[in-house]
Amino acid sequence: MEMTDTYCISFFRKPIQNVEPLRAVDIVDLYRYIVGPYAQPQTEALRPIVNPAEAKRYKAIHFDYCTFSGLFRKRNEKELISHTGLLCIDFDGVPDVESLKAQLLQHEYFETELLFTGPSGHGVKWVIPIDLKGWSHSRYFKAVVNCLRATGLPPVDLSGSDVARACFLSYDPNAYIHPKYRDYVEENIFRPRLGECPF
Repeated sequence: MEMTDTYCISFFRKPIQNVEPLRAVDIVDLYRYIVGPYAQPQTEALRPIVNPAEAKRYKAIHFDYCTFSGLFRKRNEKELISHTGLLCIDFDGVPDVESLKAQLLQHEYFETELLFTGPSGHGVKWVIPIDLKGWSHSRYFKAVVNCLRATGLPPVDLSGSDVARACFLSYDPNAYIHPKYRDYVEENIFRPRLGECPF
């Protein structure tokens, strides 16, 4: 099966201080990582940690991450190779994660490529396709945030305005991926693609 849309996203091994990408991945790779066992131990270890500073340190050391908006030589705005055409909207401190997910999937203006619960269990990572049309990443991000605010959604983590913003990859067996990828996911879930190295 051929995917109609692919995105080249940089994937990085932990810790967060590592700014050299391991390789380029796509949405299906990341979905398989999130629903698979790769981040399950660290996700389950993080969630009982109640001290915010301690939790932040744990994430920085133990979680692999990606840059949804860019393909990079190094994780730095000046080292951007190409924009992916994706935006990751990060909602933190969400009282009802499942309710917010349902709202996002029904949003009238934005389509969902990938949607999953963040490492803490109290946040949502929402990946949507965008067309910059000559706009800068930060300007487009701010426009999307303003639109979301106007439609009554919770506050967004404004650090997403940085094209090189890292997104920690957590374990969420109920993550959502756009249905256009479903056949591809099911066809390849136990069979790595040619040239693909395991996570």
